[in-house]
Amino acid sequence: MSDELDGFDELLQHRSRLAACVLLSDDVSLSFVRLRELLGETDGNLGAQLRKLEEAGYVKAKKEFAARKPVTWYTLTDRGRRALKTHLEAMGKLIKRAKV
Repeated sequence: MSDELDGFDELLQHRSRLAACVLLSDDVSLSFVRLRELLGETDGNLGAQLRKLEEAGYVKAKKEFAARKPVTWYTLTDRGRRALKTHLEAMGKLIKRAKV
C-alpha cells in the first residue's frame, strides 16, 4: 500500500491547487479571474493557493495590463506538469485498490 502513497504530492492534495493544475495542464494560460470563476473560489483563497503553487515552481504567473487593468495569467510549468502526472498516477493506483 505504501507504494501507492509514495507518489502523492502534499501540495496537490488541496482541492483548489489540484484543480488549478488540472485546468492549466491543457497547455493553456488562464487568467486569475477565469480560474476564480471555474473553481468558485474567493479572491483571497485562490490567491493564497496559487501563490503556494508559484512558490513551489508548479505554476508561473505573468502580469500585464489589458484596457489599463492589471491581469495575471497563470501557466503550468514543466515541474508542475511532472508533479501533477505523478500525483494523478498515485491516485489512480490507490483508487484501483478500493473495494466498492
